[in-house]
Amino acid sequence: MNQMKYLRELSQRYPSIASASTEIINLQAILNLPKGTEHYVSDLHGEYEKFSHIVRNGSGAIKDKIDDQFGNTLTLSQKKNLAAVIYYPEQKMDLMEEELEGEELEEWYRLTMIRLITIAKLTSTKYTRSKVRKAMEPEFAYIMEELITEHGMIDKEQYFNQIIETIISIKRVRAFIAALGHLIQKLTIDQLHVIGDIYDRGPGAHRIMDCLMTYHNVDIQWGNHDILWMGAAAGNPASIANVVRICARYNNLDTLENGYGINMIPLARFAYDTYRKDPCVLFTMSGEIQEEDIREEDLNKKMHKAIAIIQFKLEGQLIQRRPDFDMDGRLLLDKINYETGTINIDGTEYTLLDHNFPTIDPENPYELTKEEEYVVEHLVTAFKYCAALQEHVRFLFAKGSMYLTCNNMVMYHGCVPLNRDGSFRSVSVKGKKYSGKALYDVLEHYVRLGYFGSKEDENYKFGQDIMWFIWSNENSPVYGKDKMATFERYFLDEKELKIETKDYYYRLIENEAVLVQILEEFGADGNKGHIVNGHMPVAVKNGESPMRCGGKLFIIDGGFSKAYQEKTGIAGYTLVSNSYGIKLVAHKPFESRDYAIRHETDIHSDTVLEKKVIRRKQVGDTDIGKQIRERIEDLKELLCAYQDGEIAEHV
Repeated sequence: MNQMKYLRELSQRYPSIASASTEIINLQAILNLPKGTEHYVSDLHGEYEKFSHIVRNGSGAIKDKIDDQFGNTLTLSQKKNLAAVIYYPEQKMDLMEEELEGEELEEWYRLTMIRLITIAKLTSTKYTRSKVRKAMEPEFAYIMEELITEHGMIDKEQYFNQIIETIISIKRVRAFIAALGHLIQKLTIDQLHVIGDIYDRGPGAHRIMDCLMTYHNVDIQWGNHDILWMGAAAGNPASIANVVRICARYNNLDTLENGYGINMIPLARFAYDTYRKDPCVLFTMSGEIQEEDIREEDLNKKMHKAIAIIQFKLEGQLIQRRPDFDMDGRLLLDKINYETGTINIDGTEYTLLDHNFPTIDPENPYELTKEEEYVVEHLVTAFKYCAALQEHVRFLFAKGSMYLTCNNMVMYHGCVPLNRDGSFRSVSVKGKKYSGKALYDVLEHYVRLGYFGSKEDENYKFGQDIMWFIWSNENSPVYGKDKMATFERYFLDEKELKIETKDYYYRLIENEAVLVQILEEFGADGNKGHIVNGHMPVAVKNGESPMRCGGKLFIIDGGFSKAYQEKTGIAGYTLVSNSYGIKLVAHKPFESRDYAIRHETDIHSDTVLEKKVIRRKQVGDTDIGKQIRERIEDLKELLCAYQDGEIAEHV
C-alpha cells in the first residue's frame, strides 16, 4: 500500500506513459556521462584572495583545459591572457580597456569571445544540455547555447559571426564575456568540498563565507575553528572569548569590527583601564604586522591579555559545571601562587613569565569581576544578534557536517580517535559511550541542538558547551591532541609543558588495516576508498608527506594560512578528482589578486601525485549514479502500473 501511495505521488510529476518513458531514457543516458570534477580544499584560515584564486582556476584545471584545447596554436602570452579573463573577467577587461582602444580593443574582444566559447564548449561536453543551460546566466542563456552548439559548423559560420558582431555593436560585450568566464568556472568544477577551518588566522573568513554562499555546489566538513565560531554565534561565552583572543593574537580584530560589525570598544576600554601600566609583553601579535598597525599595537596587547584572562576564567567555569568532560587538568588559575608568581603543575613549581593578574581573586580565581561581566555580556549580545555572522553560521549548518562520505571518499577535518592498538576509542557523552562514526553523529546532534534547540531544553546549553568541547578536548575528532596548551604558551618558558601530543590516529595512518577499518566504518570501500582530512599542517620542508599508506589517505593542510607557511615550506595542498583519476596539487605562495590580474600570473603549482583510473569514471560510478538507478527503478514500476491499469494516466 505504501509503494502504491508513493507511485501515485510520483505520477503527479510524470502523469503519462510518455513522460515516465522519456525520463527513464534521459536518466539512463546520464549514467553514461563522464563523472564531474570534484575539488577539495582545507584549512583556508581566512586567506580569501588565495582561496578565491584557487577556486576560480580549479587548482589548475582551467589552465589544463586551455592547453588541451589550443596546444601550440596560441602563444604562452595569449593563453595567460585568456586564463586571466576566465578567472577575473571584469577586472581584466578594465585593464585591457586601459591598454587598448578603438579597433584594436574590438578585435581583442572578438578573439576573446571566440576563444571563451571554444573553452565553454569543451567544459560542457560532460554535462547534459539542460544542466549547462541552468549554469548560464539567464540573460545570455539562449545566445550562449546557440554559440556553443553551432561553433565550428561551416553552414552556420555567418550566423555565428553575426551574433558576435551584434554583441559588440550593442555594447553588451563586457557583460557577455563576464558571463562566459563565470560559466567556464562553474562547468570546470562540479562540486567543491571544504574540509574545515574556514575561520581564524587570516583576515578574510567573512569574505570566504560570502563566496561559498554563492557557489553553485559546495559542502563543508566542520573544522574545530569553524565549530568555535558556531559556538560563539550561539552565544557560548567561552567560545566567544576564544574567538576574540585569536583575532587579537593574529592582528585580526578587523574581521570582527569591520567584517561583522561587532563593537570592540567595551573590551578596549576595559583593557586600557585595567592594564594601563602593564606592557603586556607576552601578548604580541603573531604573523605580519603592517606599519600602520604599529600605533595600535600597545592597545592590542592590552586587549589580548584582558580577553585571555577572561577566557581562562570562563573555561574554568565550564569545566567545573561539566565534570563529564574530564578536563580538570586544564584548571590552572587555582594552581597559581599569586604572591610568589609561580604555578604548581603535577607537583612541580614553575615560575610564571607574567604574574600581574589584577582581576583575579586568589580565593575565587574563576569568578569574573563586574567589569569583566559587563564586557562578556556585551560580547554575547553582539555575537548572538550579528545578522551577518548568523547568516554565515546558518549556512555552515545547512551545508556542513562533522564528516561526509561521497563517491568513496571519506572526508573529515581532524581524525578518528583511536586507541594504541588501532581500535576505535570509546568516548563518554552524557553518560553513554560512543566511538567511530557514532561519536561523530552524536556530537553533531548536540551541536545542532546547541544552535537550533529550545532554550528551555537542558540539551540547548549542553550543545553550546559541547561546541567548546569539540574545539579543545582530547577526545574531539576535529582536535585530536591531548590538550590545548594556550595558558602554557603564554605564561611558561618550559618547552615540555607546551607539547600537545597528537592522537594515536596520526601514528597509525600508515597501517592499512586501520585505514580499511575507518573507511568501512564510514560506509566506503575499504580497498578502493580514500580518506581526505586536514587540520595538521604537513611540514614538507622537514620531509613529511601529505600522502599516507600508499595514497589511501591525504592530509591536505599544507599551509594555506601564511601563519603556517614557515613551518610547512609551501602554501597549501588541494585535491582534484575527475573522471580520469585523482591529482594532488601543492601550491606556492600567492602574491595578490591585483598582481595576478595585472601581470597574468598564476599560483605556481606542482602535481605531487596523479593516480589515473583504468576506465574513465562515469556518473553511473558515483553516489548520484546510485540515486539515479533507484529513480529509474521507481519509474519502471510507475510505467508498469500505468500499463497494468493500476494507475490512470493524467491526460
